[in-house]
This record gives sequence, C-alpha cells and structure tokens, in this order.
Amino acid sequence: MAVPTPVLTLESITRTLQGGVKQAAASVTTAPTATGIDFLTTQHVTIDGFTDDYATVPAKTINIAIPTCVQTIKPDANGYLPPGTCNALWDYYPSFSAALAFTVIFGLLTLAHIYQGIAHKKRFCWVIAMASFWETMAYLFRTVSTRYQQNTTIYLVFQIFILLSPLWVNAFDYMVLARMIYFFVPSHKVFNIPAPTLAAGFVTFDFVAFIIQLAGGSMASPTAPAEEQLRAIHIYMGGIGLQQFFVVVFVAFAVKFQLDMSNVDGLREPSTNWKSGWRPLLYTLYGSLACITVRIIFRLVEFSSGSTDVSNPLLSNETYFYVLEAMPMLLAILAFNIIHPGSVLVGPESEMPGFVTTCANFFRGRGKHKRLDESDDEEMTVYGHSR
Repeated sequence: MAVPTPVLTLESITRTLQGGVKQAAASVTTAPTATGIDFLTTQHVTIDGFTDDYATVPAKTINIAIPTCVQTIKPDANGYLPPGTCNALWDYYPSFSAALAFTVIFGLLTLAHIYQGIAHKKRFCWVIAMASFWETMAYLFRTVSTRYQQNTTIYLVFQIFILLSPLWVNAFDYMVLARMIYFFVPSHKVFNIPAPTLAAGFVTFDFVAFIIQLAGGSMASPTAPAEEQLRAIHIYMGGIGLQQFFVVVFVAFAVKFQLDMSNVDGLREPSTNWKSGWRPLLYTLYGSLACITVRIIFRLVEFSSGSTDVSNPLLSNETYFYVLEAMPMLLAILAFNIIHPGSVLVGPESEMPGFVTTCANFFRGRGKHKRLDESDDEEMTVYGHSR
C-alpha cells in the first residue's frame, strides 16, 4: 500500500509557530548593561524546537538589545542630574538668579511698550509688546525650571516660548518698514510693491516660519526618543533657516527704501527732534534684524550636532545662551523702546491699512477685475453679433 506524502498546510504552520511563541514568552530574561549614559536591556527570546511527521526544527535563542533609561543617581534638591545621565533635562546647572533677572527686565520692557503704544496711539505696536511678553514668559518658566529640573512640562513650555518669541520681533520689523514706506515715500511703494502688500506678505511668510518652528519645538521634548528629537531639531532648523532667508530678502527692501529716501526732496519731518527722522528708526530696524540674525546663527550652530551632544560647548555652557540668545533679543526689543515708531510716524498720514484690511482689499480688487473682464467679454460678444 502506498504511503501518502505529508503535506504542509497553513493551519499546521500557524499552530506550530503559536506554540513556539507561547513557550518563548515564559523564557524571556533581561540583563542590564551600563553604557555610560543609558542602559541596554538584552532580552533573550528562546523558541523551543519541535519535531513532527513533517519536519524537525531545533531550538533557537534570539538576543534583542533594547535601550532603556535607568536612573541610578539621586537628584539634588532642585532636581539636578549630571548632563548625559538618565532624566537629565539640562546640560548644565541653570542659574536661578540670571533667569529671574531677565524675567524682570523683559517684564519692564513689556510694560514700557504697552505704555508707549497707548501714548502714541499706535495699535500695531501690540506686536512688539507681545514679543516682549513671550520673552518674559520664557524666562519666567526658565526660572521655575531651575527649581524643578525634573519637570518636563515646565521645561517644554520654556523651550516653546524661547524658540518662538523672536518671530514676533521679526513681524514687528516688517510692519515698521512698511509704515515708513507708506509715510515717507511719495508713491507709498518700494520695487513697485505697495507698502500694505509688502507688510501683509512678509507677515504671512513670518507666520509660515512660526508654524514650522512650533511643530519642531513642540516635538523636541526632552523625554522623546533620540530619533524623534533629531527629527524635531531638523524641522526647527528648517524653520529658522527659512526665517533668516526672509530676513535677507527683507533687508533688500529696506536698502531700496534707504536709497529712494536719499533721492527724495523735502522729507516730511513731523518735528525737529533728532529721533523724528526716518534714519534713526531705519538704523534701529537694521540693529533689530542684526540681533535676530546673531540669534538665528547661534541656534543653527547649537543644534547642528543634535540636542544630546554634551560635548558641544554651546549646549553645555550657559554663558553662551545668555550672550547669544538672551542679550540679542533684549537689545532688539529695547531698541524700539529708545527709538519708538510712534515718535517718528506722527499724524493721520502715518496710519496704514492693517493686515486684515489689506487682504480684504486684495480679494475685493481681484473680484472687481474679474467682473470687468467678464463685462469686456460680453461687450465683445455683442459687438461681434452686431456685425
């Protein structure tokens, strides 16, 4: 009698593998191995062999190394842990007094900008007040974080405020130059672009950079996996790179305005005060943009090697942060307290249409041109039929 040839079926293979996995689950062991920063937990998964009428499979042990964060050092009273160790949020011991000092300074600048905006009746100056307020909140959360260095939420809120607040200063720079063009240039244009359109365009570009940096900054949580942190840093670097590109393009418009003003006769000087001309305010604008550029370069160099490289001096020395981040932004905001746009842009002619009005007029104008085009087409059709 012929013996039937054994046939492997999907059901038999699945049943055999399920049995092996069940047996392996009971034989998993771990062996932590120190690596200096984190720990590697090695999981030994053993799949038992089996023998049946169809095949014989020997037992197999699979070793899987999984990075595991194991805190072995006790934090101090403020939650500090040495840089590079598990759960260490800071790459240095942050200064409480320095953070508190900048909180107070930016708070005073915020109050000063609110007062100046109201005194000069310049509604658009809420933007620079918001920039100063965000800086104040950033250093307030930094101050609190120095006392609660294990709290990731406080650290993340500080990080978002400090990374995004310069964009408010950028937006204010765009708005100031547009209003200077509208007020001083007889045609209200530079490169044949109306001042309101120029402001609306660059503010929109600034908002795009804001969204990109917000996405990167919110993803760069200190507790996130290293790969996710690196991806977040790349997104953020792309955002500030785009921000700097817009700044460079914007400077070209500022230089063109300066050249045009040099050729204008009879400049409209609202008063004889030395601050009332366009030059001091334009130089203040240049200084603000220069401070933002210094800060952007600092951030690009800082993040170029990632956020976890403790050998990077820009990451491991707090002095660089205050010299290349805090001071440039302080000077960029303080400059407009000293040379306030409201002291230069005086009178009804200084009031330029805002962002919403400009966008509404733009779309209303497009609709008007469309209706005119349709009317011309109808007239041509009637004229053709009459012939």
